Amino acid sequence: MPTVLVTGGAGYIGSHVVLALHDAGFQPVVLDDLSTGRRDMVPQDVAFVHGSCGNRGLVTDVIRGHGVTAVIHCAGRIRVDESVQDPLLYYHDNTSVSRTLIEACVRENIRGFLFSSTAAVYGNPAEIPVREDAPTCPINPYGRSKLMVEDMLEDASSAYGLPSVAMRYFNVAGADPRGRAGQVIPFISHLIRRALHVHLGKIETLELFGTDYPTPDGTCIRDYIHVSDLASAHVVCLRALLEGGVGRVVNCGYGHGFSVREVLRAVEGVTGQPLPVVLAPRRPGDPATLIAHADRLTSELGWTPQFDDLSTIIRHALAWEGEPPFSRRGKTWQSDRP
Repeated sequence: MPTVLVTGGAGYIGSHVVLALHDAGFQPVVLDDLSTGRRDMVPQDVAFVHGSCGNRGLVTDVIRGHGVTAVIHCAGRIRVDESVQDPLLYYHDNTSVSRTLIEACVRENIRGFLFSSTAAVYGNPAEIPVREDAPTCPINPYGRSKLMVEDMLEDASSAYGLPSVAMRYFNVAGADPRGRAGQVIPFISHLIRRALHVHLGKIETLELFGTDYPTPDGTCIRDYIHVSDLASAHVVCLRALLEGGVGRVVNCGYGHGFSVREVLRAVEGVTGQPLPVVLAPRRPGDPATLIAHADRLTSELGWTPQFDDLSTIIRHALAWEGEPPFSRRGKTWQSDRP
């Protein structure tokens, strides 16, 4: 099986992608600067390189030294609010760094490149669920920084023959069902994780940002996908890409959504306790509704999700968040392969 370089493989999504690749028989190699990831999220028998994917010399050395034939680019910044406050940071870390990585991949004749993109490239779509061919009109620097990379990959494919797929993530949540990986970034911005930290007494109150959106209950609606299902989608897309049978863009979601209020009620249902909620103004850059049209992933590529259930997503996240890091370290390092 091919050797696959995973940038950001010690982070939340990247670590789950590494597990999925490993379990599927691929040989992953992780490149991570550990700015938000953690070394113990990477299995012991997976090669790890500490450094930036914006360092072309290092990337070249890793590709050559490990015989890498495909790259999954998960590294990058993901906070919409932060991108509004500091857009140049996002245009550097998400866009400029990716350009350097892409150049190295072109020069080393990489056979396949999967890119962690985002549904934020759609902005406020006119039709829901949103299809891959919908107009892209991001309303925040985060979405724009990712769309620029998609454009670079399209041009690199045309000019240099670099096969690539932009995987547009919708809202990712949950944790590995076996407790091997989960969210570790210190700043807690994801809704489900933040709600669980309130439940666990790590945060006092939960802010509900905006109650006047054009949705049934006035709060934003999102398509929540379990992180392990997202990871398995990477394996499906990688196999199809290496066989030459996948389009340039793939939506990664379930095709249905939940409002913020519905998510909070689901968290209360799982925990059996009410959440203290504080109403707050809208955050800049938040679209009202984002739900994926996911037929390309399911019907065309044959991806079958295993955890398409909001309560299951919450339970898996709670199992991770509620367990002390020292007691789950062994789980994190275990391999699923015989």
